[in-house]
Amino acid sequence: MNRQVDPTSLVQAPSLPGPHEGYMPGWANDFETEALPGALPQGMNSPQKCNYGLYGEQLSGTAFTANPPERTWTYRIRPSVKHSARYTRIDVPYWKSAPHVPQDVTSLGQYRWDPVPHSDEPLTWITGMRTMTTAGDVNTQVGMASHVYLVNTSMKDAYFFSADSELLVVPQEGRLRFATELGIIDLEPKEIAIIPRGLVYRVEVLDGPCRGFVCENYGQKFELPGRGPIGANCLANPRDFKAPVAAFEDREVPSTLTIKWCGQFHETRIPQSPLDVVAWHGNYAPYKYDLRTYCPVGAILFDHPDPSIFTVLTAPSGVPGTANIDFVLFRERWLVAEDTFRPPWYHKNIMSELMGNIYGQYDAKPQGFIPGGVSLHNMMLPHGPDKNAFEGASNANLGPDKLDNTMSFMFETRFPQHLTEFAGKEAPLQDDYIDCWDSLEKKFDGTPGKK
Repeated sequence: MNRQVDPTSLVQAPSLPGPHEGYMPGWANDFETEALPGALPQGMNSPQKCNYGLYGEQLSGTAFTANPPERTWTYRIRPSVKHSARYTRIDVPYWKSAPHVPQDVTSLGQYRWDPVPHSDEPLTWITGMRTMTTAGDVNTQVGMASHVYLVNTSMKDAYFFSADSELLVVPQEGRLRFATELGIIDLEPKEIAIIPRGLVYRVEVLDGPCRGFVCENYGQKFELPGRGPIGANCLANPRDFKAPVAAFEDREVPSTLTIKWCGQFHETRIPQSPLDVVAWHGNYAPYKYDLRTYCPVGAILFDHPDPSIFTVLTAPSGVPGTANIDFVLFRERWLVAEDTFRPPWYHKNIMSELMGNIYGQYDAKPQGFIPGGVSLHNMMLPHGPDKNAFEGASNANLGPDKLDNTMSFMFETRFPQHLTEFAGKEAPLQDDYIDCWDSLEKKFDGTPGKK
């Protein structure tokens, strides 16, 4: 099923030259952009009268007194209060929020799923969301939820924003367009997008059907991890994140706006498009990032470092060094460590680990963990390589070896992840996954010096 959208009706700012066409590079920059010349006030935020008859409005992503505050000033055709009317509660049955602990689903275990299959039913960004796990509490703004999205239909004169969370979007199949209040983000596999809390947007299918993964972050915003002794280079570089240039719609057409608020969904009807920001400046914005620009680092003599070395983004908690969420990427890389078991070792972890496969083969699970698939190893449950991976790594010729054609990721959180009814009863669970360790053998030999 392939659905093409009509060309976007947004009026976009003049393109930047070179590789940044349509985007501005940098992470947490104070950007400024305008789709009409002179629409952006200079030297002040709130003039008595804005050019073009625009309204000045601030979107704040943190408390005013946060250091530094995250906020963006927008200059729009109508203030947001004109895009808000009486709300009606609606049911979105497959999109769940924490705390969500079904009584008849067991979350204690090691789990893996085949890719959630596409559907012939028309599914938009909202109706196609399938929650797999929830963690923490959306009401107290801690924790997360993980989702698989299935999208084959564009949102037509329909818009959405989450008051609960920012969304980290990881495509696996198909191409999507996020037409947001602050500009356009086109997204494809091997890229990610970060959509801030409170930002209004519409999702269109550019090439479908589309499937991917979403980490819904209830807590502090994602940020680049501290590099410590790694220093200034490698991992995810700030310049490789791209924020969109200003774009706006001036369309008088009956529209719906759906809001996710404290885990509930509400809908309001308005007589125009809410994507009417003509100019903006600030540091609270959506981003896209090409995962192929992520530069991994690792051991170059012996031993296998902690997987935290592969962190792309982290959302801090109140506990230093313990994240609310880490987004970790396992991509192509060279393995060179001597006298070392190179795949991930067997371990139990205080963090709960949900993994997804974007493409290729994951080195610790060469069988069964296929592109589009998901696995979950909850807090303090042991896991590690299956027998084939263990035997292969234990007996391999340890010359330089490139892991090629592989890209998997992990949503890792300090909270236990609870399965939803969909994950426990409807998603294609691999019932025999736990058996992948059954064939591991006792190898103990008490002879001194024996390996």
